[in-house]
Amino acid sequence: MTRAAHGDEAAPLLHPDRLFPADPATRRLARALHAAVADLPIVSPHGHTDPRWWGADEAFSDPAALFVTPDHYVTRMLVSQGVPFAALGIGPGAETDPRTIWRTFAAHYHLFRGTPSRMWLDDAMSRLFGIDRRLSAATADAAYDAIAERLARPDYRPRALYERFGIEAIATTDSALDDLSWHRKAREDGWSGRVVPTYRPDAVIDPEAEGFAANLDRLGGITGCDTGTWAGYLDAHRARRAVFAEMGATATDHGHPTPQTADLPPPEARALFDRVRAGRAGAAEAELFRAQMLTEMARMSCDDGLVMQLHAGALRGHSARVRRDHGPDRGFDIPVPVSFPQALRPLLDAVGFDPRLRLILFTLDEGTYARELAPLAGAWPCLRLGPPWWFHDSYEGMRRFRESATETAGLLNTVGFNDDTRALCSIPARHDVARRVDSGWLAEMVVTHRLDEEEAFEVAPLLAHDLAREAYNL
Repeated sequence: MTRAAHGDEAAPLLHPDRLFPADPATRRLARALHAAVADLPIVSPHGHTDPRWWGADEAFSDPAALFVTPDHYVTRMLVSQGVPFAALGIGPGAETDPRTIWRTFAAHYHLFRGTPSRMWLDDAMSRLFGIDRRLSAATADAAYDAIAERLARPDYRPRALYERFGIEAIATTDSALDDLSWHRKAREDGWSGRVVPTYRPDAVIDPEAEGFAANLDRLGGITGCDTGTWAGYLDAHRARRAVFAEMGATATDHGHPTPQTADLPPPEARALFDRVRAGRAGAAEAELFRAQMLTEMARMSCDDGLVMQLHAGALRGHSARVRRDHGPDRGFDIPVPVSFPQALRPLLDAVGFDPRLRLILFTLDEGTYARELAPLAGAWPCLRLGPPWWFHDSYEGMRRFRESATETAGLLNTVGFNDDTRALCSIPARHDVARRVDSGWLAEMVVTHRLDEEEAFEVAPLLAHDLAREAYNL
């Protein structure tokens, strides 16, 4: 299955010029730009790797647990073609034999043709596990055995992979109610890797979140603050943010249905909280409360320095059945249109010129890139544009974002690249894709005389590494 087993005549899974421009002269420059950034350390400021991986540093049990079950990019494609969740080891009646799960995945691998997932998977299997034949029903068992053999080795445990991948810093995304025990374990072990939490308070900000009232009770119990009052509730957030910051957090993250913000007078905010706390808020008041809390979070960021991230424009859990039977984050979050200028105006009028605030905006609605987001980031000093790589982390998606946003916002009002992944082995592949796409894009800027070649070589490391580190204070 490996190149050594089959000889050098086997065609590589990864072409050395993948994603580079077709024009020979432009391609040569893209190669040179990529070579200048290919080995830069990875800064992963926003993602969803499991903190337990870093705290416990346990060996991955099998190839299916590494590549299939946790990766909603993989599972959503297979489910869309009729493969049951249970066959992938998920939910009621789940298959428990990892080799059987792997065989199902391999037999359907052709479904990933033309997708970024295929490139990430091929990259990990080739460069990390030495596999030189594309996955299929015929190669499934040989690939499984080759991967399983390496997973049993100490140099394939999570912390060793962190070092192998050249990761400089990686952030997880953690509930406000999380005890951060795995982060604490990694620190207590004296491990030198930098894995930091990110404060995600959706469960205690969104009145429509499952168990919201009980979540507020837990927040009060954790912090010792009276979350039955507006003042105590805000103090509880401040207390939790401080704990996260002590554990290395540099950012917060907010996944709201819309980017709506509000800045109510204090008596109105208290009255709204009282209705929300009592469970008397309807849908409109729930939206108003989320909007008010975005502004409150921005004020807290001015005070404690945590960078604020806002993800809007996703209809989460589009299938009630999937959410009920299999839980969240199973690939059924779907992009929906949102609009930013009027929605963000109350927050920006309140604190938008405060030099202590940095607010990074993310969206899945491509129509807003040039019309709304780039003009906003090109004007307000607190705003930066986050890469829309969820759904758009592909060659075409990255190019569309660069072409739509750069002319108005400029490069320094973006935050480089983040991989936004739960799939550990895809991290270096995703960063390599971004560095290749940006190298090709910069090369085209040079040959069309929009950038000097020297400038392109200055910009390439910004996009690959420096902007993310600077934007997130890492």
